[in-house]
Amino acid sequence: MDWIAATGGRQETGHRVTFDTPDAPRLALDATVITPLAHLGALDVEGPDAETFLQGQTSAQVSLADGEFAPLTCFCTPKGRMLANAQLLRIAPAHYRLLMHASLVSSLSGHLKKFAPFYKVELRERNDLALLGLIGQEAPALAEVHFDALPSRPWHQAGNDEFQMLAHPGPRPRLLVCLPAERADDAWQWLKEHATPVDNAVWRLHDIQAGLAWLDADQQDTYLPQMLNWEALGGISFKKGCYTGQEVVARAHFRGQVKKRLMRGQLEGDKLPEPGSAVVDAEDKRLGEVINAELDAYDQVEILAVMSTKEPTEPLSLEGQHLKLLKLPYPIERVDPETMATTD
Repeated sequence: MDWIAATGGRQETGHRVTFDTPDAPRLALDATVITPLAHLGALDVEGPDAETFLQGQTSAQVSLADGEFAPLTCFCTPKGRMLANAQLLRIAPAHYRLLMHASLVSSLSGHLKKFAPFYKVELRERNDLALLGLIGQEAPALAEVHFDALPSRPWHQAGNDEFQMLAHPGPRPRLLVCLPAERADDAWQWLKEHATPVDNAVWRLHDIQAGLAWLDADQQDTYLPQMLNWEALGGISFKKGCYTGQEVVARAHFRGQVKKRLMRGQLEGDKLPEPGSAVVDAEDKRLGEVINAELDAYDQVEILAVMSTKEPTEPLSLEGQHLKLLKLPYPIERVDPETMATTD
């Protein structure tokens, strides 16, 4: 990705970008920061049948993606396991964009292309786009000045068919900007005059603190959407018609059959566990596994893990480090995207 090199950041393994900014997580508590979101990617769905096509495949009520509301969504196997979770944008009539973990763009495109011949629709992996993240109290003002656009609230979008700006939840204001890669350098140079470049680990940390997990290629076909609290984030419409995996997802919701949930925690240590690392109880019994982990402003590891909902036998640990469970920033209850789209 040449546009990332132009920022002065170093592209590392695992879709990480690093800078020489010291104490970046702590800096993001008080200052405004900017980062290349190299871990995210985009898949476009275009054509006269794009809405109908997506409606049969995704958990979102596609008609709600109207250019202002940009709902969370997911794609499942017939057994209800998630192949990818994403945010759905409408770029223009008959043109939608899905933002997700970069490692899933190609596999989801290949999956959807199996159904595409029955529709007037085209799928495009958008490697020509740049995704930038702004975090901080001044982020909205900077975005409004430079881009002349600002989403009204989280999970909403602003902009036009060339660039889009999305508001994401978190402990500080967060904005995601999607624009053509050839425009990224100019935008970055202006923004970095007012915001400090930091590793994209800072954005990922704020996702953790928001209780928001993005699956990667190693985690697909493993979890029901509810195991990532997707219905509590408004990522599932229970009012729409059928889509692949809908019957299993609905049954798990209405019968209360979800025995594992996404939980947030903090480790007493600074050793980052790998995704998939086991969380164990006092009797060394496996309770679940890490989805993602990042260092916070105090050099302690914060994690999201899918764990059993049963009361655990404490103390909990992860690779020899004590695990303290933290409160999620939202209740575990169903939030209908239809309500999110209309609530001021």
